[in-house]
Amino acid sequence: MQVLEIPLSGRAERFGITLGGLALTLTLAWRNTGGAGWVLDLADTVSGLPMVRGIPLVTGLDLLEQHRHLGIPGGLFCLTDGDPLAVPTYANMGTASHLFWSDLRP
Repeated sequence: MQVLEIPLSGRAERFGITLGGLALTLTLAWRNTGGAGWVLDLADTVSGLPMVRGIPLVTGLDLLEQHRHLGIPGGLFCLTDGDPLAVPTYANMGTASHLFWSDLRP
Protein backbone atom coordinates (compact mmCIF):
# COMPACT_ATOMS: atom_id res chain seq x y z
CA MET A 1 0.00 0.00 0.00
CA GLN A 2 1.22 3.45 -0.89
CA VAL A 3 0.06 6.61 0.91
CA LEU A 4 1.13 10.04 -0.30
CA GLU A 5 0.45 13.38 1.33
CA ILE A 6 -0.39 15.92 -1.34
CA PRO A 7 1.41 19.11 -0.28
CA LEU A 8 -0.96 22.07 -0.07
CA SER A 9 -0.10 25.73 0.38
CA GLY A 10 -3.16 26.75 2.41
CA ARG A 11 -4.52 29.02 -0.32
CA ALA A 12 -6.36 28.55 -3.59
CA GLU A 13 -4.05 26.76 -5.98
CA ARG A 14 -3.77 24.67 -9.14
CA PHE A 15 -1.04 22.13 -9.79
CA GLY A 16 -0.25 18.97 -11.70
CA ILE A 17 0.37 15.67 -9.97
CA THR A 18 0.62 12.02 -10.98
CA LEU A 19 -1.43 9.64 -8.84
CA GLY A 20 -1.34 5.93 -9.58
CA GLY A 21 0.22 6.63 -12.97
CA LEU A 22 -2.54 9.07 -13.98
CA ALA A 23 -1.55 12.69 -14.70
CA LEU A 24 -4.06 14.99 -13.02
CA THR A 25 -4.49 18.70 -12.47
CA LEU A 26 -5.87 19.52 -9.02
CA THR A 27 -7.51 22.85 -8.32
CA LEU A 28 -8.34 23.77 -4.73
CA ALA A 29 -10.52 26.72 -3.84
CA TRP A 30 -12.15 28.12 -0.72
CA ARG A 31 -15.90 28.66 -1.08
CA ASN A 32 -17.15 30.74 1.83
CA THR A 33 -20.70 31.09 0.50
CA GLY A 34 -23.12 28.72 2.19
CA GLY A 35 -20.36 27.26 4.34
CA ALA A 36 -19.02 25.11 1.49
CA GLY A 37 -15.39 25.37 2.63
CA TRP A 38 -12.57 23.83 0.59
CA VAL A 39 -13.50 22.22 -2.72
CA LEU A 40 -11.44 20.25 -5.22
CA ASP A 41 -11.64 20.08 -9.02
CA LEU A 42 -9.90 17.30 -10.96
CA ALA A 43 -8.88 17.49 -14.61
CA ASP A 44 -7.00 15.21 -16.99
CA THR A 45 -3.64 16.92 -17.44
CA VAL A 46 -3.04 15.45 -20.90
CA SER A 47 -6.34 16.53 -22.47
CA GLY A 48 -7.03 19.44 -20.13
CA LEU A 49 -10.62 18.26 -19.80
CA PRO A 50 -12.36 18.46 -16.43
CA MET A 51 -13.16 15.13 -14.80
CA VAL A 52 -15.12 16.30 -11.74
CA ARG A 53 -15.68 19.69 -10.15
CA GLY A 54 -16.58 20.88 -6.68
CA ILE A 55 -15.66 17.89 -4.51
CA PRO A 56 -16.02 19.16 -0.93
CA LEU A 57 -12.99 18.33 1.22
CA VAL A 58 -14.86 16.53 3.97
CA THR A 59 -13.14 14.23 6.42
CA GLY A 60 -13.76 10.59 7.20
CA LEU A 61 -14.41 9.21 3.73
CA ASP A 62 -12.88 8.57 0.33
CA LEU A 63 -13.51 11.73 -1.70
CA LEU A 64 -13.39 9.69 -4.92
CA GLU A 65 -15.79 6.94 -3.85
CA GLN A 66 -18.70 8.21 -5.94
CA HIS A 67 -16.41 8.87 -8.91
CA ARG A 68 -14.99 5.36 -9.51
CA HIS A 69 -16.24 5.50 -13.09
CA LEU A 70 -13.49 8.05 -13.83
CA GLY A 71 -10.84 5.34 -13.51
CA ILE A 72 -8.71 7.20 -10.97
CA PRO A 73 -6.72 4.49 -9.21
CA GLY A 74 -6.93 4.82 -5.43
CA GLY A 75 -8.66 7.25 -3.14
CA LEU A 76 -8.32 10.75 -1.72
CA PHE A 77 -8.75 11.41 1.98
CA CYS A 78 -8.77 14.62 4.03
CA LEU A 79 -7.73 14.40 7.71
CA THR A 80 -7.07 16.97 10.42
CA ASP A 81 -4.35 16.69 13.09
CA GLY A 82 -5.61 16.04 16.61
CA ASP A 83 -9.14 15.28 15.41
CA PRO A 84 -9.08 13.45 12.07
CA LEU A 85 -12.78 14.19 11.50
CA ALA A 86 -12.58 17.96 12.19
CA VAL A 87 -13.68 20.06 9.24
CA PRO A 88 -10.75 21.76 7.44
CA THR A 89 -10.78 25.52 7.86
CA TYR A 90 -9.42 28.26 5.66
CA ALA A 91 -6.61 28.83 8.16
CA ASN A 92 -5.49 25.21 8.70
CA MET A 93 -5.49 23.66 5.21
CA GLY A 94 -2.00 22.42 4.45
CA THR A 95 -0.80 22.80 8.05
CA ALA A 96 -3.20 20.92 10.37
CA SER A 97 -5.59 19.62 7.68
CA HIS A 98 -4.05 17.39 5.04
CA LEU A 99 -4.99 15.73 1.76
CA PHE A 100 -3.76 12.17 1.19
CA TRP A 101 -3.88 9.81 -1.76
CA SER A 102 -3.76 6.06 -1.25
CA ASP A 103 -3.62 3.30 -3.84
CA LEU A 104 -5.66 1.10 -1.52
CA ARG A 105 -9.39 1.26 -2.06
CA PRO A 106 -11.66 0.35 0.84
